[in-house]
Amino acid sequence: MTQSAVVFTVLSDGLLAGRELGQKIIDKLADNKPHVVIVFASSVYDYSLLLKALKETCNPEILIGSSSAGEFTSGDFGTDSACAVAIYSDELKFTAGVAEGIQGNREKVAENLFNVLSPVHEYQYQYYSAMIFADALSGYTDEMIELLTEKTMGKYQFFGGGAGDNANFQKTHVFFGTETYTDAVVLLEILSNKPIGVGAAHGWKPVGARMRVTETDGMKLVSLNARPAVELFIEHAATTGQTFIPEDPIPFFLHNILGIEIGNDYKLRVPLSVLPDGSITMASDIPIGTYVSFMETDNDCSKNAAMNAAIGAVKQLGDHKPNVALFFDCVATRLRMGKEFNYELDKVSETLNGVSYAGCNTYGQVARVTGQFSGFQNCTAVVCVIPE
Repeated sequence: MTQSAVVFTVLSDGLLAGRELGQKIIDKLADNKPHVVIVFASSVYDYSLLLKALKETCNPEILIGSSSAGEFTSGDFGTDSACAVAIYSDELKFTAGVAEGIQGNREKVAENLFNVLSPVHEYQYQYYSAMIFADALSGYTDEMIELLTEKTMGKYQFFGGGAGDNANFQKTHVFFGTETYTDAVVLLEILSNKPIGVGAAHGWKPVGARMRVTETDGMKLVSLNARPAVELFIEHAATTGQTFIPEDPIPFFLHNILGIEIGNDYKLRVPLSVLPDGSITMASDIPIGTYVSFMETDNDCSKNAAMNAAIGAVKQLGDHKPNVALFFDCVATRLRMGKEFNYELDKVSETLNGVSYAGCNTYGQVARVTGQFSGFQNCTAVVCVIPE
């Protein structure tokens, strides 16, 4: 049996908010203590107070999550709020861990996370999944996913995202127990004999000529086609009749992101700022030598992408009924869509047909699923569905 509770609070005091979330979980799960609670919380909170109060109130075996940039459930949405999913199950096995030091040593971080996972040569369970949340401002999240995929020999499907801070892009946190971490990754392993559904879709399409990435520096895009990156953005704006102001680029960037060619699709990257030397700060790194294109979309495409991600996740369950879902989408999508983002949430609710979900706006999304997206991307809707 798998039982779940989806809860939400708009209380701004961390202590009171944690207690409210915990009490709502107790009320919904009745006599069953949660095996795991996954929490997402706005940067307005004192995380220590929030997490300790939540832990003391509902006493989960595992408490994990991240800071966020917009929080939502199947019935609520806010940007100065917190939400959580609590799960009790005698069929699923949960294990969690945290690893610090992304910027200094990705190999060590990946090895520490790998040691949290169950041995890949033991076949007690049929399906192996893991939720990953990273301090995306540290960069290299894509590399982390690749390293974990190699270490687990492709046995696991991964989903999750990058922690947020209400679109301030200053400092993000991941949660493990009642502690918060920066420059770190948290992981929740989910083992099951029923499939865990993960779907991802983005709804963007390329426009204009493809460009070669000729120089980068961490998350800075220095040059495209051996020219300062900003020059290509200026030319694209002129060609498409858009206004691009380097000193205030976000209105343009939200509608004109970059897509890295990956076979027949694109891995998306969001620009954040223009630096004095003409380079562009990106939300995620772009490998040198790859080909990229400017990408465009509209609100209907974004809504349909979220719907298709949910459809894909439910389809993977086969004949099993969904119990609860997690939904992650990019903060850039929320900012670009404005009030219409609520309609995207409605699309997910309609597709899940009454199944409760919780999630947040993230700084990048994780989806490594066979036959779908692979790795870390921006502006992509990711849905995970857990069966009854």
